[in-house]
Amino acid sequence: MKKVIFTLVIAAMLLAPIVIAASSKQTEPLDKITFIHYKDGTVKIEGKPAKASSAACYKLLGVKWASFPISYVISPNVDANAIVAATTEWDSHTSANLFGVYTISSANFDDFPDGSNEYSYGNYPQSGVIAVTRIWATRYSKQIVEFDVMFDSDFVWGDAKINPTFMDWRNIATHETGHGLGLGDVYNNPCSQVTMFGYSSEGDIGKRTLEPADIAGLQKLYGQ
Repeated sequence: MKKVIFTLVIAAMLLAPIVIAASSKQTEPLDKITFIHYKDGTVKIEGKPAKASSAACYKLLGVKWASFPISYVISPNVDANAIVAATTEWDSHTSANLFGVYTISSANFDDFPDGSNEYSYGNYPQSGVIAVTRIWATRYSKQIVEFDVMFDSDFVWGDAKINPTFMDWRNIATHETGHGLGLGDVYNNPCSQVTMFGYSSEGDIGKRTLEPADIAGLQKLYGQ
């Protein structure tokens, strides 16, 4: 079986000051953080979130959601059951009630925030990309305000329990949703079983459910 590797590219970009910071009533700029997961083995870091921290088998990006629930949109050509299972898995390990209602409608992978958290399907303009997650967070108060996920059409998607040649929707969705909540990739070999481990392949379903390290990182952000 061909091995597919999640490789991380993080790009942080200053956007126009379009978010109102509740504490100061002043406009606050957003940082854009993009996670691009490739199949080759290269690691290219163009920027990274401020104050990112690491612990045993989980990594915090230094940003988090401040208000819940998080509503989201699922494109009709994405497996909605897999997305709901992914968000439910994260929600089941914290009392914060992270995710709320979802709709199935047209979804885009946006260059600029549009007020909607979206799971879409498309062809990223670089070859060999498995999936891409983009989050926007306030620069000073470190609050996530939006995230988008795109599953790339370079791969054949499906339920890898049924056909191990598929890239598994739920497996990748659970990993990408972790980015949307403020968790980064980990690459240490002893952490290879955790959901946020940065390597995967067709047929992999091990990231569908969280491991103790993933839960520890989640609860560090949002409580038990």
